[in-house]
Amino acid sequence: MSFVYRPTEEQPQVIHADHQVLVVCKPHGLLSVPGRGADRADCLIARLRAAFPTILLVHRLDLDTSGVMVFALTPEAQRHLSRQFEERRTKKTYVARLWGRLQPKTGTVDLPLIVDWPNRPRQMVDRDRGRPARTDWRVVRADDMETRVRLSPVTGRSHQLRVHMAELGHPILGDPLYAGGAAAEFPRLMLHAESLRFRHPETGIMQGFTAPAPF
Repeated sequence: MSFVYRPTEEQPQVIHADHQVLVVCKPHGLLSVPGRGADRADCLIARLRAAFPTILLVHRLDLDTSGVMVFALTPEAQRHLSRQFEERRTKKTYVARLWGRLQPKTGTVDLPLIVDWPNRPRQMVDRDRGRPARTDWRVVRADDMETRVRLSPVTGRSHQLRVHMAELGHPILGDPLYAGGAAAEFPRLMLHAESLRFRHPETGIMQGFTAPAPF
């Protein structure tokens, strides 16, 4: 599935920087890393490299998702942080606006995911071949039209939150891949990485960083 990439002019906000790690708030509509082709070279890591020339990737957020990301500034920090993500020792919380009223107040989606190859980058549920994927959710407020939730992914599969909410029958508003009709007719994907907690690679101290949702 092809798309025309028009990166946002909004610049990333630096939340924290030291000699080991860089924490920023990624704007919606900007790739985390370069895509294929010169027209997709403008991305978050490229914009940050001018000020932080040693920047190294640790994880990603979707093009359509905004919010907190951490980068390493040394190879040692990259290895340390990457291991925390792989071993699920980081704590991530997202805010989302969903179509319709989600009930009950809390719950868990535990559905394995796999890439939908004929329709990539879409992902889909596949109970036989999919990789384990789990998302915990909690309702913040709701009415008959929409629900605001906090999502805590236990795993980190591609498009996990988007597919899991759609499977509940409550797609994330503005989702161009998994929502349809009126639910898709929003100016952006209503998904934001609100907070991230990890152990600092040098001190071992657990640190948390937040960026309020812009919606």
